[in-house]
Amino acid sequence: MMNMLNDVLLVFVPMFFTVDPIGILPIFASLTNGLSSQEKRQIIFQSLLTASLVAVGFIFLGKGIFHFLGITMGDFMVAGGVILFCLAMVDLTSQSKTRRGIASELGAVPIGTPLVVGPAVLTISLMLVSVHGVAVTLTALFLNIAIVGVVFTFSDTLMRFLGQSGSRALSKVMMLLLAAIGVMMVRRGIIEIMSGIHSF
Repeated sequence: MMNMLNDVLLVFVPMFFTVDPIGILPIFASLTNGLSSQEKRQIIFQSLLTASLVAVGFIFLGKGIFHFLGITMGDFMVAGGVILFCLAMVDLTSQSKTRRGIASELGAVPIGTPLVVGPAVLTISLMLVSVHGVAVTLTALFLNIAIVGVVFTFSDTLMRFLGQSGSRALSKVMMLLLAAIGVMMVRRGIIEIMSGIHSF
């Protein structure tokens, strides 16, 4: 029992920093700003469910699907980065919050994936499974997703001290950072692709 707890802790820590629930909190707050409590609860539930299903499915099927389709992890990172960059650009260049009309979709994309569970989390999950096993990795994964749920649930309280103007300014800053994260993911994906080419 103690050995399993130690293994879960060993997997939990690197996965926690990869998921980064505190880091994605401002982005979540920005994307859900102005939505009702019911809409936020729906988005939180949808995001956690999506993140869990994507992660679990990827752990069991990822390698096989990638091999079957000829997709590399580099390809996956580039695709995820492009999605994040486009989302940020729409927010930064839009004068209105028309994207709130698709609030029901925010939970799945981009919050559930690729924000909560993105290429980095999926990659490290496959690595940890090979070292610690499926049961331990899934336990640590669900613990991290639960923490994300708690952070999202109390996002209003955590962000309230900023005020309306501060929240609006933070929203734009976070979208700029989100664009940078998207570029970073594309860059890492390209490096991954080039490394694979050079390995032949």
